[in-house]
Amino acid sequence: MSRGTRVFEGRSADAAEIVRVEVADGVITAVSCHPSRDESFPVLAPGLVDTQVNGYAGLDVNGDDVTPSTLAALTARLRAVGVTTWVPTVITGPEERILHALDCIRRARDADPRVRDAIPCAHIEGPFISPDDGARGVHDIESIRPLDAEEVERWRRAGPVGIVTVSPHDDHSAEHIARVTRAGITVAIGHTSADHAHILAAVDAGARLATHLGNGIPTMLPRHPNPIWSLLADERVTAGLIADGHHLPDETLVAMIRAKGERGAFLVSDLTAIGGLPVGSHTTPVGGQVVLSEDLRLSHAGSDLLAGAAATLTDGVRRLARLPAIGLGRALRLASENPVRIVPGGRPGLGRLEPGGPADLVVLSGDGLDVDDVFVGGVAVA
Repeated sequence: MSRGTRVFEGRSADAAEIVRVEVADGVITAVSCHPSRDESFPVLAPGLVDTQVNGYAGLDVNGDDVTPSTLAALTARLRAVGVTTWVPTVITGPEERILHALDCIRRARDADPRVRDAIPCAHIEGPFISPDDGARGVHDIESIRPLDAEEVERWRRAGPVGIVTVSPHDDHSAEHIARVTRAGITVAIGHTSADHAHILAAVDAGARLATHLGNGIPTMLPRHPNPIWSLLADERVTAGLIADGHHLPDETLVAMIRAKGERGAFLVSDLTAIGGLPVGSHTTPVGGQVVLSEDLRLSHAGSDLLAGAAATLTDGVRRLARLPAIGLGRALRLASENPVRIVPGGRPGLGRLEPGGPADLVVLSGDGLDVDDVFVGGVAVA
């Protein structure tokens, strides 16, 4: 072992092995395992990767007061709960607000290499979504507009756009999607009431993700066809899923994960600035007047519509880990290794315990999977 090398040990996610990880200069240099069911060790896992974060703990990516410091503070808050890589998500709004948020993200990354490592890109969710009730969720209908690849190019010049969520409900969508994907941006389908033909055309044009599948969709659907079946059936589409217990029932989560297979799904939080705040009424740019309940359901005031989420990605892992059909090992892969496959700009080896990868680690203990420690580049941050 060379001078300066640190060693981390813990149980594997399936509790069948003790994993030994050696780290030097912020990078994993060696990984070894030996069989053991010694449950006195905590679980050692890669840091979690969340591709859909609107805000957290009162800090809002979409707020009028967002600054580069907001992004740096959010990075620190998320690390404390085990999320070491995250994608700021900018929702439907006037172009000027989207450009401002992207500029703040760009400047935050430029100012601090630790923030740059934590934020590989930005996700723009809207404004090119369905204006239909239910499908648009709580996005501002006044700011929803047709898909425009030229506007996306203006975004790209302002900041590190990596993912754009659109609804391909009109006949011109596929043409614009093809232009956006040629620019190196990943297109996701979401907040949509598009029919099967339009969804198929969008995927043929290069769309590869489904944004929080099963949500952002009309509350009443035909049994078939509908967008859920279309996106589940197409093996070219990787599906993001929210596992907070409110956006999707457990049995729906299990069925969708089974349908998509080991590599075809990943977890997101859809976390908003209300996450981590006291229960009760709040006002937020993501949903306006919202109500947070004790079970972390975040609802639009006066309706049964969800207004984003208040549970972290770590909470989602805990929920899935308790489902016998999923378990902790698969839950962790859905929140680390799998999202890395679809995130533009991610560092090599991110989301896995392997030599050459960044030493971003989370230590979980107890039946509640409490976050004991978080390490970024092998250095403790929580």
